[in-house]
Amino acid sequence: MSSISQLLKENNPHEDILTIAGGLGDKENIPTYIVGGYVRDTLLGKSCQDIDIMVEGDGVAFAKLLASELKVNVTVDYDKFGTALIPYPNVDIEVATARKEKYQSDSRKPEITSSTVEEDMSRRDFTINAIAASLIPSSFGELYDPFGGIKDLQKGLLITPLDPDETFSDDPLRMLRAVRFSAQLQYEIAAATLDSISRNIHRLEIVSWERIRDEIIKSLTTEKPSIAFYLMKETGLLTHVFPEMDIMSGVEIINGMGHKDVFTHTLQVVDNVAKLTDKMDVRFAALVHDIAKPSTKKFEPKKGWTFHGHDEIGRRMLKKVARRMKLSNNLRDYLMLLTKLHLRPIALAKKEITDSAIRRVMAEAGEHVDDLMMLCRADITTKDPKRVKKYMGNFERVETLMQDVKLRDEMRKFQSPVRGEEIMEIFKLKPGRQVGEIKEAIEEAILDGEIENDYEAAYKFMMEMEIT
Repeated sequence: MSSISQLLKENNPHEDILTIAGGLGDKENIPTYIVGGYVRDTLLGKSCQDIDIMVEGDGVAFAKLLASELKVNVTVDYDKFGTALIPYPNVDIEVATARKEKYQSDSRKPEITSSTVEEDMSRRDFTINAIAASLIPSSFGELYDPFGGIKDLQKGLLITPLDPDETFSDDPLRMLRAVRFSAQLQYEIAAATLDSISRNIHRLEIVSWERIRDEIIKSLTTEKPSIAFYLMKETGLLTHVFPEMDIMSGVEIINGMGHKDVFTHTLQVVDNVAKLTDKMDVRFAALVHDIAKPSTKKFEPKKGWTFHGHDEIGRRMLKKVARRMKLSNNLRDYLMLLTKLHLRPIALAKKEITDSAIRRVMAEAGEHVDDLMMLCRADITTKDPKRVKKYMGNFERVETLMQDVKLRDEMRKFQSPVRGEEIMEIFKLKPGRQVGEIKEAIEEAILDGEIENDYEAAYKFMMEMEIT
């Protein structure tokens, strides 16, 4: 049996936790293991912030003993599943009972019975996650690898320990985990496992949208997110988890004129953004910025293919997507804003740049102007160097002008310097449409450069307006 004892000890910030857990297991005569992703990442030389400990005994009771040893006063217990969480600084510790599972066809929540390390490994999603390492002092670091997970790690292969149809039917979320791990580790999914995903898509009906959303977001946080989404398309997963993206692919040609494959373009933009930032929100915006192109696509004999209004229609579509995926209101509003504005900076770059146009984009984008510009830069995917050069110079001038700190600060908080309460008092108005129109007129005058963005200029402009 091979060992990773040195890897678990050398330069490991969690060595003390693992040593204490193993010592406790030895004292209580309970076989104790570190399992799953922690073992996988240790073997790959990667850091891991989730410690999964498995015991051949009562996991909840062991967690309470371990928490006491770690000077933690409380555990979060899930007695039904034989697991408990220990809220420890800077790391998540989960202790679980070695178990076997029995699933009902209408639920991914199994019936749990205690078991052995051998049976526990068989219920894991992929062989690379079905590796355990002993924490008991006398056998510390010794590996238990019944399904050849180490060999598959070396091959860069994702394969299920048992029949993939059984694995995916029992817990369909594992299909999304497969494509996510493929992107995260840049591993290949075994052919039989990939075929099984296509056969079991219907099982996703029992998975909550919250869990689906979380896997999509985890895929977006990988180094090259497109890997996961191409696999979702290939297997048919996308038809269920993101049908608006599924219909993006394909190219039509009329009179010798075609258009970009929107699906391919979208994923290129996502990968471009991923090279620029780790911010998941910007990556999500890249994923959805052209969501309305399939529904707005039209062929015009003189112009060719057009997608008029796809920015605004896409903004509206995201309300429905956000409801289905259970996105937070903040993320929904952010995605809607960037989808609405994603054409604006590029349009500026194609024509003469005016201060007024720049002010308007900055005012609408507010605190997200840097994210918008990042998305727009990533959206330039043409292979034609002449087309890039044609307006890249102007685009960079737009960026430079937006770096003006004073202007940025003003536009981030932009609103009429004369507030609604004062307008109502001066003109003896009640709250309503007319007050909003006066404020809007002041704001338009500032954005057009007719007046300065200060109280005195705004007040004077307002008093000279014809109020009816």
